[in-house]
Amino acid sequence: MKKNLVLTAAIGFHISQLQLFIKSLRKYYKEEICFIIGSNDEEIENELKKYNCKIIKTNIDKRDIQLKRYKIFLDFLREKEFNKILFCDSRDVYFQSNPFDYSYKGSINFFLEDKKIGDCQFNSEWILKTYGEKVLKDLSEKIISCGGTILGTQNSIEKFLNLMINETSKHKFKKRLKYILTFRRDKGGRGSDQAHGNFIAHKNLISNSYFYSNNNGPVATVYHLKSIRFNENYQLINSTNQPYLIVHQYDKKWNEFIKAINFLKNKFKIN
Repeated sequence: MKKNLVLTAAIGFHISQLQLFIKSLRKYYKEEICFIIGSNDEEIENELKKYNCKIIKTNIDKRDIQLKRYKIFLDFLREKEFNKILFCDSRDVYFQSNPFDYSYKGSINFFLEDKKIGDCQFNSEWILKTYGEKVLKDLSEKIISCGGTILGTQNSIEKFLNLMINETSKHKFKKRLKYILTFRRDKGGRGSDQAHGNFIAHKNLISNSYFYSNNNGPVATVYHLKSIRFNENYQLINSTNQPYLIVHQYDKKWNEFIKAINFLKNKFKIN
C-alpha cells in the first residue's frame, strides 16, 4: 500500500523553530516526511532523524530556496510512488490531527485565505510584478490561495511542481530600479512565488482542482482568518466547531495564540 508524504523545507532555521511542526505532526502521523535543509545544518539533521524524516541537503542560499525548492522536490519524487502528498511550510505550521485524515474532494486541493487578491497589498504587488496589470485585473476578485499548504495526489502535485518551475522561470519578479542599478536583491520579491501559485490555481491549470474555504475547511491560514476560536483543549476550530487539521501562520496573530502555543509547548515538552 502506497504511503502518504509531507514535503517541506527548513533552510536557515534553528531546530527550535521546527519543534512544534515535527512534534505535532508525529503525534498524529506516522508515514513519510521529507525536509530540505542546509548542507551544514547538522543539529537539524540529527534532530529530524529522531523523527524518522528523510533529508535532502543543499548548498542553496536560504534566500533562494523559496523558488528552487520546486525542482528539488520534483527530483525527489522521481521513481517513487506515494498516495497523497502535502506540500507545506514548516516554521509557522502545526498540526491538530493527521493532515491526510480527511475526504479531500480534489485531485489537488488549495486552501483559501479570507481576503481577495485585489484587497491585499502583497499579493497584488507580487502578481503585478510577475504577470503584469492584465493578469492582476483578471485575478483581483479571486480569494487568495495560500502557497504554504497544498495537498493532492502525487500526479497532481508533480504537475503543480512542474508548472511552478515553468511559471517562475518565465515570469520573474521585476525588481525596482534602485535594486537593478546596485545589483542587490529586492526584498519585495520575497514570497513572490505566491503569485505563480495563485495563477496556476485560479486559472485551473490542473484538472480536478478544489478550493477549501478558510472559514469551514480543514486548514486554517491565520493571517486573514476572520474568526479565531478555540475549544476547551486549545484547538483552533472552524465555523462548524471542528478542529482544523493544520494551522498555518499562527505567529501572525500571536496575542490570540499565545495561550494555545504555550499549552502545546507544554504538551510536547518544547522549551
